[in-house]
Amino acid sequence: MKKIITLFCCIFCVLKLSAQPEPAYNLQFKHLATRWDEAMPLGNGMLGALVWQKDSRLRLSLDRADLWDERKALDLSAFNFKWVTQHVLANDYDTVHALGDAPYDNTVYPTKLPAAAIEFDISSLGIVVSNVLDIKTALNTVKFQNGVVFNCYIHALQPQGYFSFEHVPAAAVDKIAALIAPHLITPNYTGNQTQHENDNSHAGEGLQKLGYVKGTVTQTGNTIQYHQPTYNGHYYEVLIQWKKIRDNKIIGTWTISNDKPAVFSSLSAKASEPTEWDAHVNWWKNFWSQSSINIPDTLLEKQYYLEQYKLGCVSRKGAPAITLQAVWTADNGSLPPWKGDFHNDLNTQLSYWPSYTGNHLQEAATYTDWLWKIKPNNQQYTKQYFGVAGLNVPGVVTLDGEPMGGWIQYSLSPTIGAWGAQHFFWQWKYSMDEQFLKNRAYPYIHEVATYMENIAPLKNGIRKLPLSSSPEYNDNNVNAWFLNWTNYDLSLAKFLFTAASEVAKASGKTDEAAHWQQVLQQLPDYDVNETGLTIAPGQNLDESHRHLSPYMAIYPLALLDINNPKHKTIIDNSFKQLEEKGTKNWCGYSFAWMACLYARAYEGDKAVKQLQIFASNFCSPNSFHLNGDQKGGQYSNFTYRPFTLEGNFAFAQGVQELLLQSRNGYLQVFPAVPSSWQNVSFDSLRAEGAFLISAKKTNGITDEVKVISEKGGTTKLKLPFKTMVIASQRNVEVKNTGDGFVTLACNPGGMILLKNGYE
Repeated sequence: MKKIITLFCCIFCVLKLSAQPEPAYNLQFKHLATRWDEAMPLGNGMLGALVWQKDSRLRLSLDRADLWDERKALDLSAFNFKWVTQHVLANDYDTVHALGDAPYDNTVYPTKLPAAAIEFDISSLGIVVSNVLDIKTALNTVKFQNGVVFNCYIHALQPQGYFSFEHVPAAAVDKIAALIAPHLITPNYTGNQTQHENDNSHAGEGLQKLGYVKGTVTQTGNTIQYHQPTYNGHYYEVLIQWKKIRDNKIIGTWTISNDKPAVFSSLSAKASEPTEWDAHVNWWKNFWSQSSINIPDTLLEKQYYLEQYKLGCVSRKGAPAITLQAVWTADNGSLPPWKGDFHNDLNTQLSYWPSYTGNHLQEAATYTDWLWKIKPNNQQYTKQYFGVAGLNVPGVVTLDGEPMGGWIQYSLSPTIGAWGAQHFFWQWKYSMDEQFLKNRAYPYIHEVATYMENIAPLKNGIRKLPLSSSPEYNDNNVNAWFLNWTNYDLSLAKFLFTAASEVAKASGKTDEAAHWQQVLQQLPDYDVNETGLTIAPGQNLDESHRHLSPYMAIYPLALLDINNPKHKTIIDNSFKQLEEKGTKNWCGYSFAWMACLYARAYEGDKAVKQLQIFASNFCSPNSFHLNGDQKGGQYSNFTYRPFTLEGNFAFAQGVQELLLQSRNGYLQVFPAVPSSWQNVSFDSLRAEGAFLISAKKTNGITDEVKVISEKGGTTKLKLPFKTMVIASQRNVEVKNTGDGFVTLACNPGGMILLKNGYE
């Protein structure tokens, strides 16, 4: 407890550190939220907490990312891809439903689990007058009418959360201390109640359906320990301790363990070493120092910084990848929406989009680290279900990478591994880390490409999948399968073999690189007509649809480039068709994804409109993406409120796409900034090739562009001004190619500052 005392004594002097972001980006209210999905979010990748009010109590909903019930419901030994193909061709899909979908729908496990909650009786403190989440330091501060101040945060690097009540009236300190002492609220795993609270969150079954025995709670003095058995000998524990100091302050800490006894971190308390709070603040200071933006739309700028804050909360080395809700499992007596699982048909992938351009490669690595960790299970799945060598990834998986089933067109899709492989490719392209290329990117992409070559055999000079689909198009019936390539599957295959060739070449494997190029040429062209990219041959986009999978080739795969006249026609026609069908069947993430698509077409005003709709209509007051339209269906028929994170992070990337784009060996600043945005700037956004870019636009004119090369190499910069002046230069050779581009040949650490000559 001495460490905790030192920690809270130094909080407010440290808060004066000057760093991104600005106080205007904080979450600030004059009340506590009364819903869990509007709470103040705290997290460190492994632990999470939601701070809100339930009845007359201040509540911390506690979570741990790796709390899972991984009992199997899906039996893959009973069927495989060949068997599914036979039943689809025979139009006997009910049999497929019974084996592939029913286990997910009818069995509560496998699933993410909530941990517990801490409650404080605040009825004696008066009304809340201020509730602020300082995203600069990830500290939530609540001020009460009687002067008491509540602080809480989760340590950025240690598996502990902290809380304190300060300025407790001395005359009533003992009475108030007794009232506000923490109470542990355990999940309702036992009892007769089977219905969750009706909060329109698309919650799952009641927790009682899991069949756990009642956990044990042991309280000794100012310590509470909760031991909850789960399944097959597994368990987790929650530990809380607190103490009164100096007659006017109560401080405490909490932690959650998984399959081991809960203990607090043994951090050094030596005066010569950083305190817990110093280390926490330094982590966040470093996080925010990686990049920054400045745009004139205050709604979008605040939402952007809140997305970056959430990224810092949910992604940390050693923690699992980002699930649907990451470290913020629903606190409503039920299992989380869609079991809180890893949905790899877009949810995990979109969650990492902003990490690359935003210069947060360490955060991005949690996805590739997790995919690498579950690779052995995925290899076994590939061999068992698809019957070929190589590597594919289930579309819906557990923490350990085991398939969960569900709509098997996407939960057992033949191309999910290719989308996962893109993140290995991006991690390499944005870092140019040779060790990552050698040890992770090349072997992973090679193995996925080997699988794809095997699953799509060559017939009459053309490669073809036995069955193809486009996620959630035609929902979960036999018509969701197509006998020809969908543009979704085809674009992923095209990207995969392109990437496989590039990483093989970079690894010195020229013959293999040529082989993957040959396989790439054996794929058919995209199916295109007057409506642009179709769903599949013979199937246009004929309805508003939430999943923008037919347009993968535009973004995120960057296989179609608006600067190519042939591609521009396809892109323009595709967007016209999308606009004609409208947004009534879109979810929040659809608008964020569409912003990225518009930005890649240099449609800045349309991209901004999508971002504004997302932030205004599809987010909770605490910035959580709630999927449905929260303003009565102005833009979507979906008006429910299940919380998932992918829309939040796709939004952040949508903002970054306005400011910087890099693909196909060139980069471009302010490619999709609306003309009304006269003053815009960004600092240290990251481009492919491990280039850090900063740029500034004043009164509608680009003033300067700064390029720093981490690893050396060559890139092309699309000039944002007619006359270029080299203001500063170090270890960079510049060649003006006369076509609106300059080529920059850089040594490691090279830097160049280009300014507008205003001629």
